[in-house]
Amino acid sequence: MLKPDVIVIGAGVVGCSIAWHLAELGARNVLVIDRLQIGAGTTAQSSGILRTHYSVPENVELARRSFSAFERFAEYVGDEDAASGLVKCGYLIAAPEGERLGALRASLKQQQAMGIPLQMLDAAQAADRLPLCRFDDAALIGYEPEAGFADAYLVATGFARSARRQGVRFLEGVSVQRLLRQDGRITGVETTQGRVEAPLVISAQNIWSRELEGWTGMTIPLKPERHRVFALEGPQPYTNAMPVYKDLGSPGMLYCRSYGGRQMLVSEGIAGEVLEVPDIEPGDIPMDAVIDVGLQVADRFPSFETAGLAASWTGVYDVTPDWNPVLGRVEGLPGLMLAFGFSGHGFKLSPAVGRLMAQEALGMPTDLSLAPYAPERFSQGRLLSGLYGSGAVS
Repeated sequence: MLKPDVIVIGAGVVGCSIAWHLAELGARNVLVIDRLQIGAGTTAQSSGILRTHYSVPENVELARRSFSAFERFAEYVGDEDAASGLVKCGYLIAAPEGERLGALRASLKQQQAMGIPLQMLDAAQAADRLPLCRFDDAALIGYEPEAGFADAYLVATGFARSARRQGVRFLEGVSVQRLLRQDGRITGVETTQGRVEAPLVISAQNIWSRELEGWTGMTIPLKPERHRVFALEGPQPYTNAMPVYKDLGSPGMLYCRSYGGRQMLVSEGIAGEVLEVPDIEPGDIPMDAVIDVGLQVADRFPSFETAGLAASWTGVYDVTPDWNPVLGRVEGLPGLMLAFGFSGHGFKLSPAVGRLMAQEALGMPTDLSLAPYAPERFSQGRLLSGLYGSGAVS
């Protein structure tokens, strides 16, 4: 019977990052178990946008530390063949007069105070960088020149390959059915291939994290939400040189980025469709939704008024009540750590989160405090709420 020192449940980008960081920091007997395959769950559905713009300062710091890993990913994981697929095209975010202007102003001011490279642009300067877009109603425009997008699947598999080289074992296509417990502590897992004992289990199960309720009796404040993503093809190219754009003036708080050639990847940054049970299978996208998003895009990108729908798909977020992750140990249940509820931020934050979780697991001082992300914050009324309300900005 396998007897690892640490079991990680989930081989998405967060789970793979945790596993690699455990090995990098000295753990020599780590096992990762996934019901699917490495990176095949919600990681494969990621839009891949990377930015440090958050209204929650703890997220800004996690994103900054993670971005440095994406920039030098091959060196970071010690594998010359590894790549993050990073495109440093910059990140524009704009708001007109109205309810979101104050949140944007405060968030940009905070970024500047934290030393994030950031520029304030006028409409003409923004249009020089993203000529497809109109900025005539923008009251405030921030530009993060070092931001962009990358490939979540490449990163997950890059972490996994390097982790394997350091002795981490992966069990793919194997489901965890329950946690083992003895004398009040977690002592391993029961899987579809048998029992595996370990003194520490780290759950990085994403939308499947509510399984922990049946295994432990604890409350998991999480709901899976399905979000729609569209690739629109217009008459003008949205090239990789053009920034990612976040439109706080649109009803859906649209985010847009290049998708190659004349295609724009676009989705809404608001609450999605709540699922009763976790499911990564593609959901139906009604034509009304395509039209609604298309009209919002055409309002901001006039040439896309005649755009066609090149592709569409759905992705699922693991959403907590404050749209921020749960990280760390569980009070009263030794032997268990949690990493879930990323609410659309998991890929952006995965390198820093993996390191912090590994440090905590190995009893090392953590680079940053995990206290703001503690599992018990919800029952204690200490929500980590952002200034933008519900949605994937935080």
